[in-house]
Amino acid sequence: MARRAAGGAPLSSRAAAASPLPPRPPFRAPSPCPLLPLLLLLGAARAGALEIQRRFPSPTPTNNFALDGAAGTVYLAAVNRLYQLSGANLSLEAEAAVGPVADSPLCHAPQLPQASCEHPRRLTDNYNKILQLDPGQGLVVVCGSIYQGFCQLRRRGNISAVAVRFPPAAPPAEPVTVFPSMLNVAANHPNASTVGLVLPPAAGTGGSRLLVGATYTGYGSAFFPRNRSLEDHRFENTPEIAIRSLDARGDLAKLFTFDLNPSDDNILKIKQGAKEQHKLGFVRAFLHPPDPPPGAPSYAYLALNSEARAGDKESQARSLLARICLPRGAGGDAKKLTESYIQLGLQCAGGAGRGDLYSRLVSVFPARELLFAVFERPQGSPASRSTPAALCAFRFADVQAAIRAARTACFVEPAPDVVAVLDSVVQGTGPACERKRNIQLQPEQLDCGAAHLQHPLSILQPLKATPVFRAPGLSSVAVASVSNYTVVFLGTVSGRLLKINLNESMQVVSRRVVTVAYGEPVHHVMQFDPADPGYLYLMTSHQMARVRVAACAVHATCGDCVGAADAYCGWCALETRCTLQQDCANYSQQHFWTSASEGPSRCPAMTVLPAEIDVHQEYPGMILQISGSLPSLSGMEMACDYGNNIRTVARVPGPAFGHQIAYCNLLPRDQFPPFPPHQDHVIVEMSVRVNGRNIVRANFTIYNCSRIGQVYPHTACTSCLSAQWPCFWCTQQHACVSNQSRCEASPNPMSPQDCPQILPSRLAPMPTGSLQSIPVHLANAAFQGAALECSFGPEEIFEAVWVNESTVHCNQVVLHTTQKSQMFPLSLQLKGQPARFLDSPDPITVEVYNCAMGSPDCSQCLGREDLGHLCVWSDGCRLRGPLQPLPGTCPAPEIRAIEPLSGPLDGGTLLTIRGRNLGRRLSDVAHGVWIGSVACEPLADRYTVSEEIVCATGPAPEAFSDVVTVNASKEGKSRERFSYVLPQVQFLEPDKGPKAGGTRITIHGSDLHVGSELQVLVNDTEPCTELVRMDTSITCTVPEGALPAPVSVCVRFERRGCVHSNLTFQYMQNPVITAISPRRSPVSGGRTITVAGERFHMVQNVSMAVHHIGREPTLCKVLNSTLITCPSPGALSNASAPVDFFINGRAYTDEVAVAEELLDPQEARRGSRFRLDYLPDPQFSTAKREKWIKHHPGEPLTLVIHKEQDSLGLESHEYRIKIGQVACDIQIVSDRVIHCSVNESLGTAEGQLPITIQVGNFNQTIATLQLGGSETAIIVSIVICSVLLLLSVVALFVFCTKSRRAERYWQKTLLQMEEMESQIREEIRKGFAELQTDMTDLTKELNRSQGIPFLEYKHFVTRTFFPKTLNSQGSAPVQETHPLLGEWKIPESCRPNMEEGISLFSSLLNNKHFLIVFVHALEQQKDFAVRDRCSLASLLTIALHGKLEYYTGIMKELLVDLIDASAAKNPKLMLRRTESVVEKMLTNWMSICMYSCLRETVGEPFFLLLCAIKQQINKGSIDAITGKARYTLNEEWLLRENIEAKPRNLNVSFQGCGMDSLSVRAMDTDTLTQVKEKILEAFCKNVPYSQWPRAEDVDLEWFASSTQSYILRDLDDTSVVEDGRKKLNTLAHYKIPEGASLAMSLTDKKDNTLGRVKDLDTEKYFHLVLPTDELAEPKKSHRQSHRKKVLPEIYLTRLLSTKGTLQKFLDDLFKAILSIREDKPPLAVKYFFDFLEEQAEKRGISDPDTLHIWKTNSLPLRFWVNILKNPQFVFDIDKTDHIDACLSVIAQAFIDACSISDLQLGKDSPTNKLLYAKEIPEYRKIVQRYYKQIHDMTPLSEQEMNAHLAEESRKYQNEFNTNVAMTEIYKYAKRYRTQIMTALEANPTARRTQLQHKFEQVVALMEDNIYECYSEA
Repeated sequence: MARRAAGGAPLSSRAAAASPLPPRPPFRAPSPCPLLPLLLLLGAARAGALEIQRRFPSPTPTNNFALDGAAGTVYLAAVNRLYQLSGANLSLEAEAAVGPVADSPLCHAPQLPQASCEHPRRLTDNYNKILQLDPGQGLVVVCGSIYQGFCQLRRRGNISAVAVRFPPAAPPAEPVTVFPSMLNVAANHPNASTVGLVLPPAAGTGGSRLLVGATYTGYGSAFFPRNRSLEDHRFENTPEIAIRSLDARGDLAKLFTFDLNPSDDNILKIKQGAKEQHKLGFVRAFLHPPDPPPGAPSYAYLALNSEARAGDKESQARSLLARICLPRGAGGDAKKLTESYIQLGLQCAGGAGRGDLYSRLVSVFPARELLFAVFERPQGSPASRSTPAALCAFRFADVQAAIRAARTACFVEPAPDVVAVLDSVVQGTGPACERKRNIQLQPEQLDCGAAHLQHPLSILQPLKATPVFRAPGLSSVAVASVSNYTVVFLGTVSGRLLKINLNESMQVVSRRVVTVAYGEPVHHVMQFDPADPGYLYLMTSHQMARVRVAACAVHATCGDCVGAADAYCGWCALETRCTLQQDCANYSQQHFWTSASEGPSRCPAMTVLPAEIDVHQEYPGMILQISGSLPSLSGMEMACDYGNNIRTVARVPGPAFGHQIAYCNLLPRDQFPPFPPHQDHVIVEMSVRVNGRNIVRANFTIYNCSRIGQVYPHTACTSCLSAQWPCFWCTQQHACVSNQSRCEASPNPMSPQDCPQILPSRLAPMPTGSLQSIPVHLANAAFQGAALECSFGPEEIFEAVWVNESTVHCNQVVLHTTQKSQMFPLSLQLKGQPARFLDSPDPITVEVYNCAMGSPDCSQCLGREDLGHLCVWSDGCRLRGPLQPLPGTCPAPEIRAIEPLSGPLDGGTLLTIRGRNLGRRLSDVAHGVWIGSVACEPLADRYTVSEEIVCATGPAPEAFSDVVTVNASKEGKSRERFSYVLPQVQFLEPDKGPKAGGTRITIHGSDLHVGSELQVLVNDTEPCTELVRMDTSITCTVPEGALPAPVSVCVRFERRGCVHSNLTFQYMQNPVITAISPRRSPVSGGRTITVAGERFHMVQNVSMAVHHIGREPTLCKVLNSTLITCPSPGALSNASAPVDFFINGRAYTDEVAVAEELLDPQEARRGSRFRLDYLPDPQFSTAKREKWIKHHPGEPLTLVIHKEQDSLGLESHEYRIKIGQVACDIQIVSDRVIHCSVNESLGTAEGQLPITIQVGNFNQTIATLQLGGSETAIIVSIVICSVLLLLSVVALFVFCTKSRRAERYWQKTLLQMEEMESQIREEIRKGFAELQTDMTDLTKELNRSQGIPFLEYKHFVTRTFFPKTLNSQGSAPVQETHPLLGEWKIPESCRPNMEEGISLFSSLLNNKHFLIVFVHALEQQKDFAVRDRCSLASLLTIALHGKLEYYTGIMKELLVDLIDASAAKNPKLMLRRTESVVEKMLTNWMSICMYSCLRETVGEPFFLLLCAIKQQINKGSIDAITGKARYTLNEEWLLRENIEAKPRNLNVSFQGCGMDSLSVRAMDTDTLTQVKEKILEAFCKNVPYSQWPRAEDVDLEWFASSTQSYILRDLDDTSVVEDGRKKLNTLAHYKIPEGASLAMSLTDKKDNTLGRVKDLDTEKYFHLVLPTDELAEPKKSHRQSHRKKVLPEIYLTRLLSTKGTLQKFLDDLFKAILSIREDKPPLAVKYFFDFLEEQAEKRGISDPDTLHIWKTNSLPLRFWVNILKNPQFVFDIDKTDHIDACLSVIAQAFIDACSISDLQLGKDSPTNKLLYAKEIPEYRKIVQRYYKQIHDMTPLSEQEMNAHLAEESRKYQNEFNTNVAMTEIYKYAKRYRTQIMTALEANPTARRTQLQHKFEQVVALMEDNIYECYSEA
């Protein structure tokens, strides 16, 4: 788990060249909360086979991470920060700040007490270099770049705590001597690499060891500060490679030392002179194998690069792998570093003929047998995002073999070309490879060297491999072996994660890609979750991500799943889903899970026999042949599923695999699916259902021969015999059957050719209305003499007469048409019903024509002769009579228009000639069109008889013009002349543009407008589009070019040759966008975004668009070749969104994205490289928030404008401030304040000028400047000053007199004040302590697990609709059934008439006109009170509950009437109260529609708030008689005494509510009834309140000892009497100790002597406080009364204490009410708010305040406030008076939040309003945001809303007895019968539909029954 710094060279340099990174979350102080909202915003991203499960964003760049698999923890190190995250969801568990600090790279670490530093220290960021876990010692090793690479040992499990302080802070017994080498561990520069690895402890040593590889940053390196001191702390103290002691439990003096003596044996330090040639960059350190079996070797490996030398073109980076031995087994010795160190090169180079070398190592990942490594081939810019990269794999066995061969070649048989001693390091100086005599090297010595072979070695020949995969910009690799595949995960520098599947021969079989964080490079180390290898952890420059290795669920079918070739995914046959192998039940058994390697051919498949079924035939069953990978189905629960819940039994005879046979019953005949219209068969899909899942499916066909005649009536026989089913034709029955035996004996045709049929024949057209006899020829007419009819359509039937056995005549046929020509189908049918037709395989038609129609001129009339129409021209076109002569000639052609009027000399122009009499047929004008002497060839396909000729002009020898002549026996000439001209082309501009195309070019010349067709071709093939041509120019858009090169441009007229001119256009490299700034915009848009890049000089137009949330794209302006400015588009919401640019109309694509297309083309094109963060618009106000500012003209004006804090980072030039039309010059801009001044004089004509501030598109008028006269102001000022002076003199005299008197009184009061102050201080301190502790206590005590006692829907409705029916307690037991929920109780004798009457009345109420008249008529009655109106509305809601769509329509109509009435008066008062029927109907409608939201979203936070209120009240004393309590939200219910109360924990036994005994917490001041209630609540907390026993129904017994027990009561003989009043008994009165044993039992008889405690007479009884006796007070001494009663207002702090405790629960409730769930949006609210907006718009009400009030009155105040005040409407709970008082305060806060009027609060305001005054503005923002979100929702159509309402009706159908509701409504109808009749007669619609008579019928049926029957009942 080694790490290189995320800030290391490869990563940070890439990051610098990559696209600008998305904006980071602002840095915050340590807190567990701030990152949670971000986590929620960053949802799961998915792409095919990968899924980002969780992200954690880091405000600063990330460096390293480490996984603790055993604890399920992720440690993340970023610049200046350390985070501890939970592994499963990356939520923050702990964090620590580790920078920035004052530091200098030229100074020793400050932990070195003896070292001083003369260099200045600057605030320096701390880049993490090593983050390693040491589980054995419970440590996390953390090393940073500050203090010369200083390390800390932090606590595993709590990263914020330092486990071992080093150097020790307090001096131990023996002071620890600290050397620089113990502190200088890691590299001390952000870009210098460091890797670390915790090595397991060697035998006999207590602690671990730390292997460190660090790039040299001392003098002479690129990291050393230039032009500074030559003092270097790095060379001596920080070797490139070292093994350091990490034994934190041993001698701290050895911590971080080099572990051995001499220490030089455990370090490798490059010589000072060789450092330039050997710059080491470390990539990773790792153990392999990580968990070796006992006795097996394990090695530490270092992957590193020896970087190329700067300035040396021949020098190349070399990739190296170094190996170090670890001790073997428990008894092994630790090898010295110099003893076992050996390195060899790794070379990744192309195969046959490629010769491309990838020389630089980027990332490595050790698999079991292979080492996978990513290499890159550095190009000109080392940070280029498209650096070519490749993946290579090396075998560890080859590494082992090379090392053994090298040691043999060094010590046994020297071979200088194979191996050499590493002479570049200090430890390799001197010795060389030489034969050691008489030495036989053991295998372990060949692997690890020996004490007498202490040479670090370098193998000279690199280990070579060919690339497995190539792609640009690869940055990291991780590998897993799954099934027969190797799955490789590759990170890229552009923030993508690529997954490739390799088969056994290392060939790529599939690949997928997902974007983790676009533009953020993926860190070179990725790791699988140790606890669940199905997840991969990776890190980008600002994010930590947990990626699911496969998203199999995206594949819906087996073919897709297996065909995707994803090693992780396979088909779980019996669960019919694509899963990971471990997610499939019984996956270990054969055939349950089909892997990708088995291929799609192994997917389950099925064949059904028989495949075709005759609908009339009986079948014993069906045989199913099942193939593919399925477990044996024998013994499983099986069925055949035909859909629509139709299933039949299926069975398998015995166990089998691969090919299984099953038998299945055919579905019953009465459940056959219906045949589709016009089809003789139906295809049925059948599935085999195993264990409740359909696992395989197939189709079979049911056919019906007898339907063929219906489907094909005109070819019944032919279709029957040619059907794909075995069907037979019965001639006599004229029917198609599936059983030939059903035909009668006559001969029946056997093939389609034998069918009786009409032979096709051509019939001459017949004129309309003429009498004709039409012959029809037959074949195979075996029924000669049968009665036939000729049918020319349904209405045209004529008699048919047989002529012979093969011919019939249709006699006396007369057909009519009013069209020019109409075709009538001719068919023969047998007489009788139904119609039976003879077959007409080739349908015969008869054409009927009408000469009078469609021939307006002679040529058109006579031209119809070619169609067989016998017409003649005689003052119009008429039918030619039998004796009329043949038609003569027509008038000469008349040419009305020609176009175009000119064409090129080459000809080919398509000339269109329009006119009259332009020939009867084409042959008339075929050679008769001329332009002067040049022929024009008519086109046959474009000739229209008489009206239009289109001809192609011939070539002309020279330019001329002449008229056009048309000769059709007579000659006609055009009035206009056609000109032959020679067009010429001169030059084009611009002559260059980007190869992406889109450049608009203009070609200049003369006569370019001629001809009918023009083409401009680029490179002779690609057309230039969007042509616009004029006489002297052609403008068009250049297409995309393949390469940056010059291409020819050809102008062609009429598809002839190019107009001669050497036009060329130069394609250039595309413009490149490198950055945009700023990257934040207000949501209104309009902020100037500067776009930087190259080659913008070729850009003609550019626009900017924002994905998803953007409004219209904006047009940008090109400033120069490197800068463009764009106004940001407006956005729909505050969010971060990708940005697209369109250059010359073409979408800008990043060249690198195109290069990455080989990863995944869709993904490469998907994301934009740039993003804009949209933030709320800035908000401004004047300094004192005043709306009017007075100003005298002529005086200088300076404005101070206050700006709300925002994160936009606006510059001063981005603000525009105007006073009227005059600009205000901005002088000072800070975060919160803007100063501006006006130098010119302001005009006084208007008197008032608005002060407007503009930022981009956002405008805000913050105040109005009022201009006043200066002379009047001066006079008024003088008068005021004089009066003030006089008043001052008088006041001074009065003050002097009174001050002496006050001095005496002050002395007297001071003593009282001191005494009171001490009491007040004590009370406030106690209140503050409660405020701090109670929140924690309450959250712990609250039991979320208990079920929420929701009332059923029907009880919710009755309580909400009819609130007055509840008893005084406010919580009626559910068992008391509401009349609407019970039976309709009427005697049987009355039932028939009553039911008929109610049914008729119901139908009347379902008539919209009646119901509206009915409601209006009742509302007009003065004695129809508000209570009656609400009752009627609720009864109507119940009666129409099954038809909510209709109910909603009625409500809307009544609301429109109400709005009309309100709009005329004061529209803001509408819906404020419930004074009309429709307002109560709206309340009920909202209750129904919001019930699911109430139950699913709001119910839980509301119930938790109620529990919290109750718990908080119970934590203090409560006076049982007055109800006042120590803790409350309502001042009137505050106990204004300091009653000391102590908690008592009681052990109570009670046989009830399912529990036997519990420990119950009570207060010693509680009365016995209060104690009983707390005991009942503890025992029955999971039971609805209606089922609890009552306190008066139980006895409480105290067992004082084994022999003594007492019944505890509120009043008994022991009760104390004070001031003539009896005090109620308490626990303290009985002296019940802590932990006392009590027993509670149900009493047999109720003791009603006491009654309810709160109803007791306060003159006789009291509990905690005596009632205040105002008259008696003066009798007591002043001193005594003061001591007894402190100022009661000091106890108001308890209100704050209670409020603070409950704040979280209240916030959660308000957020739940005012939030929108994406899965369940509030459709009803959206629908109703849209309705209100529509009504306001119709009436021209544009005031947003009015709409806000309407919305507030209709939802928050009408529904939510009602629910907040009455929780017993929703839950089965006990709502006490005190809880009711607290809820009133909360409801008032909610009402204030929804109001738009400013709260004018002061010291005299009621506390109920003051308590939440600070929170109200924030709540208001939430309300306004909620309304805005509702407004932005997609509008609902009426159909969608009706479907939703119908679903609500269906969900709760039959819950209420509508007959009872109807009967109650009828009582109102009876009561106001006369007025209703009058209203019905006055209504025209009601009169027309006889509604008054129907109403009379209802009355007649009900009149004699209702009262009589109800009296009987």
